[in-house]
Amino acid sequence: QVQLMESGGGLVQPGSSLNVSCVVSGVTSDSLAMGWFRQSNGKKREGLSCITAAGRIYYADSVKGRFTAFRDNKKSVSYLQMTGLKPEDTAIYYCATDRSGYCSLVSMEYLGSGTQVTVSS
Repeated sequence: QVQLMESGGGLVQPGSSLNVSCVVSGVTSDSLAMGWFRQSNGKKREGLSCITAAGRIYYADSVKGRFTAFRDNKKSVSYLQMTGLKPEDTAIYYCATDRSGYCSLVSMEYLGSGTQVTVSS
C-alpha cells in the first residue's frame, strides 16, 4: 500500500523560506514520479512541481524561480524548498506520486494528507 506523509509546514512571515518534505512508503521510490500540489480555501488544487522517475523536473509558472523540488531516492523522500513566500502561497501542501514514473501537474495517482503552510505577518 502506497503511503505518503508530509511534514514541515507552519506559520512564516512574508519573504521567508520554508521546506516541506514527504516520505513515501509501500513502493520502490526510484521508479516513481514525485510531485507537489497545493490547495487553498475556495480554490482548485494546483500542481506546483514534479520530478519524473528519470529525474526531469517541471514547475508551475506560479512558483518557478521561488520553489525548488528535489528527491532522495535512497531515503524515499521528496522535498519542496520554498523561498520568497507570499501570503497567496498560504495553502495545504500535498505531496503526490505516480507509479508510471511520469509527471502531471493536473493529477497524480496518489496524494498525501497534506501539511498546512501559512504565510502571514
